[in-house]
Amino acid sequence: MSIFAMILTLAVVVFFGAVVDIEQKLQARHDAGTVAQEAARAGASRIDLDRAYTDGTFTVDRRAAIHAARAYLRTGGYTSTVTMSGTRAIQVHVTITRPARFLPLIGISHLRAEGAATANLITGVQGPTRP
Repeated sequence: MSIFAMILTLAVVVFFGAVVDIEQKLQARHDAGTVAQEAARAGASRIDLDRAYTDGTFTVDRRAAIHAARAYLRTGGYTSTVTMSGTRAIQVHVTITRPARFLPLIGISHLRAEGAATANLITGVQGPTRP
């Protein structure tokens, strides 16, 4: 087998390996975005019930929202940050790291992908009108 054939074979293997790993990174980015959206929704669904019953104002219970989003992420084993944005939104940033399959041949052993989402508490329902 000639040197040219060996180099060409190696180049083809690295190329196809890179295609496989890039597809895996794109999938990880999609997964990170989906997980961030679901965690943000889990947090934004935590309404401050005392305030809602008292004056009819629907706001996110900050402590319960952050706890719910973090619990969702912890269950899946994700690396993340969860923050509140104002009184009616929660922001989630997720990082996923996956091992590369073929790129270790050229020194890239892990693929890192990030996703972020914000969920807003939007409701058209107001409490009862009071005289």
